[in-house]
Amino acid sequence: MDKRIYLCLAHMSGNEQKYIQEAFDTNWVVPLGPNVNAFEEELEQFVGQRKKVVALSAGTAAVHLALIACGVKAGDEVLVQSFTFCASSHPVTYLGATPVFVDSEVETWNMDPELLERAIVDRMEKTGRKPKAIVPVYLYGMPGKIEEIMRVANKYDIPVIEDAAEGLGSRYDGQVCGTFGRYGVLSFNGNKMITTSGGGALICPDEETKRKVMFYATQARESYPYYQHEEIGYNYRLSNICAGIGRGQMTVLDEHIAHHKHIQALYKELLKEVGGITIHENPSTRHDSNYWLVTILLDSGLHVKGDEHAYESTIHGAVGGASGVTHTVSNPHTTCEPHANVEAMRMALDAAGIESRPLWKPMHLQPVYKNNPCYTVGTSEWLFKRGLCLPAGPCVTDQDVEYIVQTIKDCIL
Repeated sequence: MDKRIYLCLAHMSGNEQKYIQEAFDTNWVVPLGPNVNAFEEELEQFVGQRKKVVALSAGTAAVHLALIACGVKAGDEVLVQSFTFCASSHPVTYLGATPVFVDSEVETWNMDPELLERAIVDRMEKTGRKPKAIVPVYLYGMPGKIEEIMRVANKYDIPVIEDAAEGLGSRYDGQVCGTFGRYGVLSFNGNKMITTSGGGALICPDEETKRKVMFYATQARESYPYYQHEEIGYNYRLSNICAGIGRGQMTVLDEHIAHHKHIQALYKELLKEVGGITIHENPSTRHDSNYWLVTILLDSGLHVKGDEHAYESTIHGAVGGASGVTHTVSNPHTTCEPHANVEAMRMALDAAGIESRPLWKPMHLQPVYKNNPCYTVGTSEWLFKRGLCLPAGPCVTDQDVEYIVQTIKDCIL
């Protein structure tokens, strides 16, 4: 192979340059402007349900502002799906509140509704107060059991913030994910279904709430001819340049979703005869995942070439296409890690020019949250130890999938 195959990279439509140039030509090179307004309107049309959308600098910012809008303050508790990326839980700690982690169920890998209710009842008994919000996640684009989650949330009158950062275009019973709860979070990071290079959005229930969120997203200024601040605000508005990219990306969103579904179906077909590997798929006709990433599970007894050498050395820098600065570590092991055959498969794919990654490590197993309350039955830990993400982005071709699957087969003993 003369190229590296990445998990999920943005693919430009060709229309982005038009909107970016318009921003420069009209001098709207700021965190507001025509592209921002138009991008929000296009997102509102896509999600439907008469929802309103605020375009923001990141999906993390959207989680943060949704929590503020739900009245979360220092000392409160928020129920968060444990099997997720840290952006679902970190904003809770920004506010001085406590994330309380809830494990997943085995069908969708998302928040377990029965465990959720158990957690609510127990927190009320222990603290004398209800949790202030519930944050379920659509892991890798897979719709969770949102109907059951909403039933529990409504029973105890607790607002739901759907983290649909990975689930743009996924649907449950035909309804767009992110529109069931009070708020829905979207992400347009460079590896998502569509991108604004960086950015996100918050789906709001109505125009009044949208204005409230936008107030906090633009530094919480009062109506005076000078800067008057009576509340703490944030600089979270999306730029007009990035929104221009988003408008171009909206023209290919349906195409991207269709491509991801096609790639998942191709993986399923090519892997169906491979023993010891299970591909994650929609558990029912009501679930319609965008298959942001294709995910597989390796049986613990599956023998992979080189698994006896897994974790012999430490990782230097970020794995694959991950960005940012990482701390250097001296020990390749942690107290909970993927099985040796999963790491061996990841290393073999990497050597073949194929990026893959383990599933998200559950938040309740992260050292930074070691003292947080959690309600678990071992599901997310079991999945983490066995799972691997495979490339599925718009740039991944049928030939790439064939090459990836053949590499996987060649690694199995």
